Amino acid sequence: MPTTRKAAFLAAAAAAALALSSCGGTAPSADPANVNPEGEIAPREISWLLSRPADGGVITAMQQIAEEYSEDHPGFALNLITTPDRPSYIQKYETLAAANKLPELFDTDATPFAQKLAGQGRMVDVDVLLEDLDMADDYREAALNYQRFDDGSLYMVPFEFQLEFFWYNSALFEEAGAEIPATLDDFPQMCETLRAQGITPIALDGQDQWPLERYMAYYPFRMAGPEYIQDLKNGEASFADPAGRAAAEWLYELGQAGCFQDGFSSTGYADAQALFTSGRAAVYNIGTWELSNLATEALDPAVRDSIDYFTLPTIDGAVTEDNEYVTPSGIGMAVNTRTYDPLVRDFLAFALERYPEVYAATGALSPTTTAETTIPADATELYPRAVEQADEVGPAIAMPWDTQLDPATNTRLQQELTLLVQGEITPDEFIETMDATLAENSDD
Repeated sequence: MPTTRKAAFLAAAAAAALALSSCGGTAPSADPANVNPEGEIAPREISWLLSRPADGGVITAMQQIAEEYSEDHPGFALNLITTPDRPSYIQKYETLAAANKLPELFDTDATPFAQKLAGQGRMVDVDVLLEDLDMADDYREAALNYQRFDDGSLYMVPFEFQLEFFWYNSALFEEAGAEIPATLDDFPQMCETLRAQGITPIALDGQDQWPLERYMAYYPFRMAGPEYIQDLKNGEASFADPAGRAAAEWLYELGQAGCFQDGFSSTGYADAQALFTSGRAAVYNIGTWELSNLATEALDPAVRDSIDYFTLPTIDGAVTEDNEYVTPSGIGMAVNTRTYDPLVRDFLAFALERYPEVYAATGALSPTTTAETTIPADATELYPRAVEQADEVGPAIAMPWDTQLDPATNTRLQQELTLLVQGEITPDEFIETMDATLAENSDD
């Protein structure tokens, strides 16, 4: 994102947050726990403010379901207000929230901003809603946990479920004599071994910055659990704490070991993936949303039989389990209490019942356990293996930090991480800068 655009975005987000804090106490709202309001179901158009690909599986499934619902409810329509670009979406969402003009449904991560909305009674309690619809037990625990606020409350409905793996090329590992890392501390040696044979160790989309930020989350998750990022964003922890320092030093070591491709900071998503799928890089860290490209016959035959994956390695003394790693359920959908009525409730009851089957038929993992994923006819053995692994994940989640930190701190973190891995700053300099940034942007 250009610097001027970032500045404009951060300024708008800050203005929206200030407006929210100043007007939130007077914003009209209903009881978040009143999930079954009395009255007639009067069909009308309702809107959903989204941050999802317009041709993605979630929107496609919900469009089909809305059309089915409208057949028995003439006059009903679901208006999808789509802004796939996440920064632009957040700006629109927070501005509408500050003006109390959010539509019936809207996308949001479990951010401090969203928690303020929930605290003001402006979002329906999804725990209560799912219990009322007799669907609470249908959802994967990890899918719901990803949507919860730090206090455990739930105000967003998940529509996805993903597992993030380290995909690797076993032929390149064998050629170099490299071993799959048993712990995070084994990564530098793995990279040096691969580099010695002229093999790029890890393909990284550095241009979008969030993939490198995933690496920052790994060591603290294993060392201190998901509580570290919660405390960090609330100003109750620092980057100088043992978990933060260990992460900074580990990222610096990855850079010194040449783990990522030359020029990684300017490599985009498609090019990073191509490095791996063409056999020019040995490892690629990405989620199951790429199963159709990594675990089907769409993958280059020259590398297809050599592709496998491993999950997030542990560390000595880890406080999280081996089967706990990054298992996101995507951006969630919140329900506006101000516009919640019998129609919205009835549509949600219909949609959430139909959705798992429709979505799983596309080959995607449902956020519930009630629908079996359709395995494509051209799938390799990795596809069903990955799908089956979804039933084995633990409840703790390595949360993506870009969904947790305030925008200003997150932007600075992404910039400093690139400098850290490139060796342009030391871990101590990184920690000093980030703690100062955190202090400046912490919400007192």
